Amino acid sequence: MSAPDSVAAPAGAAPQSVSASRSTRRRTILFGIGGALLLVALVFGVRWWLYGRFIESTDDAYIQADSVTVAPKVSGYVAEVYVRDNQQVTAGQQLVRLDNRQYQAALDEATATVASRQADVARADADLQQQKARIAQAAAEVGGARANARYAASQVERYAPLVRTGAETEERTAELRNAQTRAATTLAANEAALKVEQSQVVTLQTRLQQAQAQLEVAEASARKARLDLDDTVVRASKAGRVADKGVRVGQFAQPGTRLLTVVPVQDLYLTANFKETQVGRMRAGQPVTLHVDALSGEPLHGVVESLSPGTGSQFALLPAQNATGNFTKIVQRVPVRIHVDVPNDARPVLVPGLSVVVDVDTRELHPARAQAPAAGASHG
Repeated sequence: MSAPDSVAAPAGAAPQSVSASRSTRRRTILFGIGGALLLVALVFGVRWWLYGRFIESTDDAYIQADSVTVAPKVSGYVAEVYVRDNQQVTAGQQLVRLDNRQYQAALDEATATVASRQADVARADADLQQQKARIAQAAAEVGGARANARYAASQVERYAPLVRTGAETEERTAELRNAQTRAATTLAANEAALKVEQSQVVTLQTRLQQAQAQLEVAEASARKARLDLDDTVVRASKAGRVADKGVRVGQFAQPGTRLLTVVPVQDLYLTANFKETQVGRMRAGQPVTLHVDALSGEPLHGVVESLSPGTGSQFALLPAQNATGNFTKIVQRVPVRIHVDVPNDARPVLVPGLSVVVDVDTRELHPARAQAPAAGASHG
């Protein structure tokens, strides 16, 4: 009976050994999982410490472009529309033409008025030159009359002693005195005539100036008529794509009335609205990573161009007034302009209005990198 009892003792110890083995394996697995989690946490912690804590993110960001509203400068009925919706256009390309018949007639009338005023100027100038010739002739006559008067006076002085000595008769002296009187009278008449001719110069010069002023007015009217005629053709002020085209042939267009919009899709930029608690370390020149839903997760890259000089609420139509007793602090958002490096294959997809997730690396940059966006700011 003792032998079987001694054999049964190890069989009872087997469950204890299996339980200990399972416990050891469980501890090993738990330690492994804990170690893996610790390693993952360490990796993410190091990554956050080295990189993540410098990243500021927001999904309140949108692609934008400086779209241009196209409107005519003159009124008229639309005669032709040269573009269609979504068409790519270049700067200076013709978009719409208005009926120009009345503007052409106005230009013809203004041109004829200019020709008439030019004739008036030529006539006034000719009259002035003719008057100057008369003055020159009158001055010559005055010079001759003055010479005759001096000669007559000298003759009287020369013959006066001879009369006193009896060498000449009184009749001769009387004749010389009469000649002197006639010469003096002629000189006075010629001088008076010269003054009359000279007084006409002022009148003729005034008339010429008036004619020239009227010519300038006519030329200005002609230039305006020519500009109005040119403005009947509406052109694109910049390159881009046509959008929101509401113009139709036959409709009447007023100056300033929107006909269509040109969107410069080649000059896209981004406006991201960051919380005021996020912009403390943000500077122009810092790199940006962009995620656009339309690109299926493919990231884009950009650079911070500038920060707005005020929060978005400051430029609202009705800015908030917080000088009240029931003030509630609300975190404000600061618009940040970001230059986007758009690859060629993404240009057809990116359009203004798309929402973007933005990550800004706020670590300080080398001055050379900080200056880079300034050189490319004009392309944003």
